[in-house]
Amino acid sequence: MSATYALEMESITKVFPGVRALDDVTLRVKPGTVHALMGENGAGKSTLMKCLFGIYKEDGGTIKLNGEVCHFKDSHDALKRGVSMIHQELSNVPERSVAQNLYLGREPLKSFGIIDHKKMNEDTADLLKRLEIDIKPERRIGSLSISMQQTCEIAKAVSYNSKVVVMDEPTSSLTDNEVAHLFKIIRQLREQNVAIVYISHKMEEIFAIADEVSVMRDGKMIGTYQTEELTNDKLISLMVGRDANLRFPTVSSTIGDVLLKVENLCSPNPRSFQDVSFELRRGEILGIGGLVGAQRTELMEAIFGVRATSSGKISLKGEEISSMSPRKAIEHGMGMITEDRRGSGIFPLMNISSNTSIASLREYLSKLGLLKHKELKQASVRYNEALRTKTPTMETLIQNLSGGNQQKVIISRWLMTLPDILIMDEPTRGIDVGAKFEIYQIMSQLAQQGKAIIMVSSEMPELIGMSHRVMVLCSGRCTGILDKSECSQENIMRLATKFM
Repeated sequence: MSATYALEMESITKVFPGVRALDDVTLRVKPGTVHALMGENGAGKSTLMKCLFGIYKEDGGTIKLNGEVCHFKDSHDALKRGVSMIHQELSNVPERSVAQNLYLGREPLKSFGIIDHKKMNEDTADLLKRLEIDIKPERRIGSLSISMQQTCEIAKAVSYNSKVVVMDEPTSSLTDNEVAHLFKIIRQLREQNVAIVYISHKMEEIFAIADEVSVMRDGKMIGTYQTEELTNDKLISLMVGRDANLRFPTVSSTIGDVLLKVENLCSPNPRSFQDVSFELRRGEILGIGGLVGAQRTELMEAIFGVRATSSGKISLKGEEISSMSPRKAIEHGMGMITEDRRGSGIFPLMNISSNTSIASLREYLSKLGLLKHKELKQASVRYNEALRTKTPTMETLIQNLSGGNQQKVIISRWLMTLPDILIMDEPTRGIDVGAKFEIYQIMSQLAQQGKAIIMVSSEMPELIGMSHRVMVLCSGRCTGILDKSECSQENIMRLATKFM
């Protein structure tokens, strides 16, 4: 007789210094179902899954797989027992190939313990073909886009043939077509009687793919519901503990003088951005739209001085800046929140105070060149409190925070530099609805204070709801700039596919 549940986590408790991350949490998942796990950032979702996957050791409670009590020593033990996990943050080895990443730590061997690269590549090719993923096994994974790297993580989880698969924000970097492809893979797994725990902040995905939904809040399990029992507003209300409010605040500010002017900017790479021109004014939120591959991030990195340009001009407050660099950008009042939070945003082994203040150290030097540590820490606390960053103390390592709270620390970092211009590349990626609204409010307040914001976003409602204007890129070229009155999903998509 088979067990009723593929996974049972009974009365799980987990305590970190200064915070009770999980408080008597119970989760039961049936085989052959997609079970959504919802909650705001800091609710305990990822912590619960890390207890399941052997990354954390629970302080109380039991875990059962198919009715059998399990105690995983580590993630390797969990994988052997049939539990795999797609993590919210990418964990690739950039310089290794796709095949080497998929089989890292379990490479097929020939005689004398020599890795059988031919078999590894063949097995990877077979897996990718079965999943209809068009990537060469020999391709260096670090050369792929973030979305394709995420797709490889999904393939890796499937390759273990697990009976329980945890997907933590698997679509955070995927296009609509890639999401549809993922859902096809999920349905295949469901037909194979695999139990899937699906964590996402995107409501439309939950209603499209989930059979059941469990909601967590402040480390506790609020309840489990059949998906058809819920509405969008009811789900938000369960997550945040209050009635659902407006998705976007009112963005009202006086549009002033030009702060940033970009003229005919070109990349030395002919396949990247070419001949891009636009202006950004004081008090304005300029949205940047386009599909994956439109070169939005590459353009923003060039403006901030991370990437080289072959021609064109960048002017800040009327002054042309030659040979732009990140240091020059910061000195001229510009900050940038990058798309890849883990890869180029946080310093994982540093605490929250250090992560917040690292871009402002020059402003807190004494005449003798010594850091004013007390003032620096006070400022770090002030900015994180303003964004309601959930953390036990400012000495907590940033890697121990949820993804959304890590993002708040990064935003605090750049606000602490008192920028006039803030580039925000996918600022709400992987962040729950409650935290999103708080970040939107911060953006609106900054615009009202006369700051100028460039917001790159793959979410159409976000672009339309938060932008005064939207510039759309396709294949590295600006295909149009829409005023707020012209912004619609149809108009943005028309411009985003102009050269396709």
